[in-house]
Amino acid sequence: MVELKNVDVHYKEGGVDALNDVSLRINDGEFVFIVGSSGAGKSTLLKLLTREKTPTNGRVFVNGYNLSNLKNRKIPYFRRSMGMIFQDFRLIPNLTVYENVAFVLRVTDRSSRYIRQRVPYVLNLVKLNDKARAYPSQLSGGEQQRVAIARAFAPDPGLIIADEPTGNIDPELSYEIVEILKDINKCGTTVLMVTHEHDLVKYFGGRIISLKKGNVDFDDYIGGDGDSE
Repeated sequence: MVELKNVDVHYKEGGVDALNDVSLRINDGEFVFIVGSSGAGKSTLLKLLTREKTPTNGRVFVNGYNLSNLKNRKIPYFRRSMGMIFQDFRLIPNLTVYENVAFVLRVTDRSSRYIRQRVPYVLNLVKLNDKARAYPSQLSGGEQQRVAIARAFAPDPGLIIADEPTGNIDPELSYEIVEILKDINKCGTTVLMVTHEHDLVKYFGGRIISLKKGNVDFDDYIGGDGDSE
């Protein structure tokens, strides 16, 4: 569960009000698109949810943690409860696809048996079983992003945050990426996807949270154009 209660974020530099009295709740198992133009507050919202920043006022709750008063020593444990997907993939270049996914499980002390079972499962989910021994440089942009999705999902987190996951891939592959995230969501994982691609949002529909000048401008469910196909 993700919840913000009357959250303000003010940057002293330049007197910028990044978020203004934002309150919202995202329940476990939801898939939510977060949209907004540059400077709307999307990046600040993500920094709050990952505990890179604390609010000036208000409270933030994620996965059972009260981030407003979370001690620094507990931040790494909190972040293990979520998976992150970035626009620039952030794969380890000298590791194979299999090793990139397995790496995140090793650093969280998962057993070798679990890793041997889990990695093929998530690679199959993103349709990359045949690329397990390939290196990132041997993959297309879309394939690299699918590895990044597999890596984020491998520890079976309660929440996945995807920050512009389609920004560095061919537009026609963007729909495939969202379909994979939808499949992960069907497994029970909450997915928050930040995007500026309104065609994707219009096609898939669902719950849309729109930020504008630090405020929640829209928060509702819309039907997707793809539902009629």
